[in-house]
Amino acid sequence: MSHRLLVFYGSYRSDRMGIRLADYLVRELAARGDDVELIDAKAVGLPMLDRMYKEYPKGEAPAALEDLAQKIRDADGFVFVTGEYNWSVQPGLKNLTDHFLEEWFWRPAAIASYSAGRFSGVRSATAWHGILSEMGMVVISSTLGVGPISQTLDETGAPIGEGGKALARAFPRFADDLGWWVEAAKAQRAKRAPPY
Repeated sequence: MSHRLLVFYGSYRSDRMGIRLADYLVRELAARGDDVELIDAKAVGLPMLDRMYKEYPKGEAPAALEDLAQKIRDADGFVFVTGEYNWSVQPGLKNLTDHFLEEWFWRPAAIASYSAGRFSGVRSATAWHGILSEMGMVVISSTLGVGPISQTLDETGAPIGEGGKALARAFPRFADDLGWWVEAAKAQRAKRAPPY
């Protein structure tokens, strides 16, 4: 069964390493039969949050917000690819997510983190768990942590070295967990309208 998945990536740096992980996830999820799209916060280019999507009168939101809101509403689940900035989350990805609220509700989210070092962005992943839960998503228990990213994925997002082998071994469980929750959420939404 194909699922509509959005993979969110949030680095604004000129030499972005995390895009390797985002590309890997898009490719591997698509290979499993899912309909996957990369949402790159830098490419979307939303301004710093002033007004949320829901705060615009109907039909008056900027085109980038309207387009992304529809993609989020149409999605079955989400993957957030996050680096770690000073023990915390990337501001570009956080800014993008904060533009929306109800659009996220009642769908599962998965977190894949990375860093240049051996901690693999796990502190950012931990912070994102609470953020995404507060935004109405069910965060799956399986996570991916990649680090050092330059020794795990090459420039094309292909696994390399021992880190790449570990990532390839961990990915199926991560994808299966997300797929299970996507199917459970879809079935429940079809059976009963969300309570709010």
